[in-house]
Amino acid sequence: KARVSTIVRSLVHPCLRRPRPLRMDDEYDVIVCGTGLKECILSGLMSVSGKKVLHIDRNNYYGGDCASLNITNLWQKFRPGETPPKELGLNRDWNVDLIPKFIMASGDLVKILLKTKVSRYLEWRSCEGTYVYQFQEGGMFGGPKYIHKVPTTPSEGLKSPLMGLLEKPRFVNFANFIGNWEDDNAATHQGIDPRRHTMSQVFEKFGLAKTTIDFVGHAVALHPNDDYLRQACGPTIQKCALYLNSVQRYGGSPFIYPIYGLGGLPEGFSRLSAIHRGVYMLNKPVDGFEYDADGKVCGVRSGEEVAKCKMVICDPSYAGPMKTTVTGQIIRAICILGAPIPDTKNKEGGPALSCQIIIPQKELKRQNDIYIMMVSWAHNIAAKDKYVAIVSTVVETNEPQREIEPALKLLGPVLQKFVQISEVRLPVDDGSKDQVYVTASYDATSHFEDASKEVLKMWKTITGSDLDLSAVDEEEAEEG
Repeated sequence: KARVSTIVRSLVHPCLRRPRPLRMDDEYDVIVCGTGLKECILSGLMSVSGKKVLHIDRNNYYGGDCASLNITNLWQKFRPGETPPKELGLNRDWNVDLIPKFIMASGDLVKILLKTKVSRYLEWRSCEGTYVYQFQEGGMFGGPKYIHKVPTTPSEGLKSPLMGLLEKPRFVNFANFIGNWEDDNAATHQGIDPRRHTMSQVFEKFGLAKTTIDFVGHAVALHPNDDYLRQACGPTIQKCALYLNSVQRYGGSPFIYPIYGLGGLPEGFSRLSAIHRGVYMLNKPVDGFEYDADGKVCGVRSGEEVAKCKMVICDPSYAGPMKTTVTGQIIRAICILGAPIPDTKNKEGGPALSCQIIIPQKELKRQNDIYIMMVSWAHNIAAKDKYVAIVSTVVETNEPQREIEPALKLLGPVLQKFVQISEVRLPVDDGSKDQVYVTASYDATSHFEDASKEVLKMWKTITGSDLDLSAVDEEEAEEG
């Protein structure tokens, strides 16, 4: 049973509540710019490891691009000058995440939360259903179907309408293969070499149909496109195994989501840093970085002030055009609903209060998947009986809003819609040369797995060693 905890906002360390002025003679081991989740995780880890950390954000709130906004701030961001409809309720009823993502129950982010004990500040609810889009024509006794629940066990696979009668035993054999797989035990590999065989060859070995391959690759392994089919199968097998392990952890769903939204995550890691003497300054503009004669960063400039440092960690918006490259765009549509998404159910058969829907690229003749995730008043992020769904994908045409129309049609009546198109920026190097370590923009997926792996990779680049996640206390893991 999850430990009931006080909301992190009421537990903020005094260093966070009363930031002291930035002084010219201050010197730090690390200056972190931006309070997005990735930056806050690294800030907390650096502070725990004994580094002297200054954490700055130009905004007057935590979270950066993945902040949680009340209803007034949501309107100010997307419809400045307008007032939210009174029927939507009060500000205290809303915590709308700008980039909401589910968290894999046995994934790296949960391990980091348990390792740092930030998990004690958060409460969780399981996602009530994961669905995949696969159009099936209607028959004599029913109309066409578009979304189907992703089977999470071999027994669910036998009942799933995603597969025909002859396909189901083949899927069960594949699921058992994944469940029995042990990386270091070749006897469980059934002749598969994880470094030599492609995932396409694995699917061929089990005789899986293209439609089955689609939902396994995109809704279980969570690949955003089909590039993985031509790559070594090891990582995809591990992704499938992680999905099954996460399902078994809480039962019924591999994903969890924090009560009061994702804003508690960066705040929790901020508190971790502050407890270890990290210094926080919100509403502090960053005007540039200072470099020494060797080209290494040595300070961060804010107006007439310069704080000295040995390294900088920042999100792309602080890095400058020479440190990042634009690789594309992402469209996100935040939709306020008055009812759950049609045809989504919880395990008791009632309307789902949260869910994920993945539309594989082939279903709409695209190059990238489209993602839908929905959370609701049950997570304390919306007023009573209100739901928030977000549709996201990589932009592929000059008409991005038309690209997401098929997904929007799945939502049912939409009360309010807010659309944002943002650049995808990636760092041009790993930061080791100039000691400026830049995180990537958040992707279009509806989960945090790739973001968590990026944090772990950056930690190893910065420190030279892997973050030890193996020592998570078993009892705490059960409570988490």
